[in-house]
Amino acid sequence: MSGPRIHPTAIVSPGAELDSTVEVGPYAVIGPEVRIGAHSTVGPHAVLQGRTTLGARNRVFQFASVGEIPQDRKYGGEPTATEIGDDNVIREFVTIHAGTAQDRGTTTIGDRNLLLAYSHIAHDCVLGNDATFSNNAQLAGHVIVGDHAVLGGFVGVHQFCRIGAHAMVAAGSIVLQDVPPFVMAAGYPAKPRGINSEGLRRRGFAPDEIAAIRRAYKALYRSKLPLEEARGVLRAEASSARSVGLLSEFLDTTQRGIIR
Repeated sequence: MSGPRIHPTAIVSPGAELDSTVEVGPYAVIGPEVRIGAHSTVGPHAVLQGRTTLGARNRVFQFASVGEIPQDRKYGGEPTATEIGDDNVIREFVTIHAGTAQDRGTTTIGDRNLLLAYSHIAHDCVLGNDATFSNNAQLAGHVIVGDHAVLGGFVGVHQFCRIGAHAMVAAGSIVLQDVPPFVMAAGYPAKPRGINSEGLRRRGFAPDEIAAIRRAYKALYRSKLPLEEARGVLRAEASSARSVGLLSEFLDTTQRGIIR
């Protein structure tokens, strides 16, 4: 069986493990502890370093940097890692950094994510599946982003914040607290602007489920109830609406508080 297709100008360490179906473009650099799965491509001048693992069918475009050491003063050379799942698109000049020993030690990216040019995933972040980052969307360290979340261009997310599943953050927003699931947020600092109803319809949510999410949003943001009372309303609704249960669980586990 023939090996991976590696351009003669690329520099691939002998210790790297590339599936036989991997393609590596001109002047790419791949370090000794990098593992790349089947049918993945690495574009020209891309750099993959560190203890980095990519699954199958990932596309890393030109000039991306994946798995480098974290931009963190506390980092002291510990053997931390970057783990990336399947079917991700990592566009031009995207930067993804390894974790730190002070947190989980690994930066983790799931499956089918679309990271547009110049977006940044800092150390110890966790990105779920099917998320979309528009150009220049930036995550500080220790951020968690749920499935199907959408970040507009030039969004900045403060360290230790969470972006819930199916949430949408408008272009240019600065996120300083958690954005609950299903919520649209915008502004500096980001504030709630309704639910992501169009995104939910596109993903096959039934009308009654979207209606339940809308009622939960009104209880949380428009009823003028104290937060604890609103959380009680959501807990009561959660037994009959799975999505409201996801929202209720998110509120029960927030550390930085939610956008209000």
